Amino acid sequence: LNLLLETLLNSLDWFKTVEQSFQEEIQVFSNFPTLYMGMVSPDSQLSMYDGHMRIVDSHRTLVADGLRPQDYQSYIGEAVERWSFLKSPYYKPLGYLAGVYRVGPLARLHVVDRCGTPLADTELAKFREADRRSSFHYHYARLIEMLYAFERIEKLLKKPEILSKHVRAFAEPNSFEGVGASEAPRGTLMHHYTIDEHGIITSANLIIATGHNNRAMNRGVLDAARHFVKDGAFTEGALNRVEAVIRAFDPCLSCSTHAVGRMPLHMQLVGTDGSLIDEVVRG
Repeated sequence: LNLLLETLLNSLDWFKTVEQSFQEEIQVFSNFPTLYMGMVSPDSQLSMYDGHMRIVDSHRTLVADGLRPQDYQSYIGEAVERWSFLKSPYYKPLGYLAGVYRVGPLARLHVVDRCGTPLADTELAKFREADRRSSFHYHYARLIEMLYAFERIEKLLKKPEILSKHVRAFAEPNSFEGVGASEAPRGTLMHHYTIDEHGIITSANLIIATGHNNRAMNRGVLDAARHFVKDGAFTEGALNRVEAVIRAFDPCLSCSTHAVGRMPLHMQLVGTDGSLIDEVVRG
């Protein structure tokens, strides 16, 4: 663990030295005001499994706190757009589009008061010395969360319960409805299921991190395309930057579409009159 911590701290130092070289990307990669949502522990620390939901605005001003995962339908709406099969969640009290929010490492570091481990808290304080609302900073936030994870692993390994032989649980239908939430690496997961007396699922609703971030990702692609695509034609550099916006969010798509060589990509540049100006098909 000491070697891993040293490697990670060196990576953080390296990232901070090269960050200034990417100011153009920082200004364009989803660098607009949204809400941020994430799970916090009862004492407002970083929490991945046990806690409540908190929402802040782009200035880290508290919007809502103490939101129970099982009440998600009371504060999260799911808008439908004609151009996407993926719903666009939003914070209901502010409506759609004012209630659009982001989840994931960047959001989690915005909603907590502290991480809860010494090294991660030190890095979090440095992280907050500047404006970090651009989704480019998801990468920076991931490094801090990795540092927190290594510190937590070290603590957990020293707990006597880690050697417990009680490691298996037998489940059976004990409730006809269940709602749960957790923080995955890419962001908040919300699962809602109902079952019958035989344990057969009768309904299910999932809002995963890619869904929570859907609207912000689409806006990020639009902003990047407007900035990098010039003279009515695609260039390899422009395609790289547009793709990089999506990668910053680490959506499910980036895992499910991995391939040997270059990622398959189909992009069209369409004029205001609907005419096709340029097209790229790759992979």
